[in-house]
Amino acid sequence: MDPNIKKIRSIANYQFGQGTGEAIFTDDVSISYSKNTGRIRHVSQENTLLATLKPNDGKFTLTIAGAKKIIANKENFAYYVKVNTESAEAVSQGRNVFAKHVLDQGEVIRPSDEVIVLDENGSVVGVGKSILTKKEAAAFKIGVAVKVRRGSESDA
Repeated sequence: MDPNIKKIRSIANYQFGQGTGEAIFTDDVSISYSKNTGRIRHVSQENTLLATLKPNDGKFTLTIAGAKKIIANKENFAYYVKVNTESAEAVSQGRNVFAKHVLDQGEVIRPSDEVIVLDENGSVVGVGKSILTKKEAAAFKIGVAVKVRRGSESDA
């Protein structure tokens, strides 16, 4: 096995919880490297980008394809935010999640964590960066809870 596959799995397990690395990064993923630094940059499978490793903090940002793969292959994934039906369509177009639309989210989520946004049925509608903890999202009725980077419709 490529030692870099073990490395990216370890990073995913650290960032998203044990077992996530194996769920998203199977043995057939391809890794591309930065031309300038030689560091891991992108992880793809069958020409579909799953995640990008950010050089500034060494953590992954997910694509919709990567998020769908995690949700399909990992039980009890904790880094999710579930939104109501009326906001799910807006999120799928790349709009932010507001606190008043959050139905549920993982207990472990802290501000700046990478999260997967789900609709009421558990389908992936977006990925982004959390702004609020679960307690804060429940308490606030105004303000952004997740800064959405990609919506499921805008990532096609």
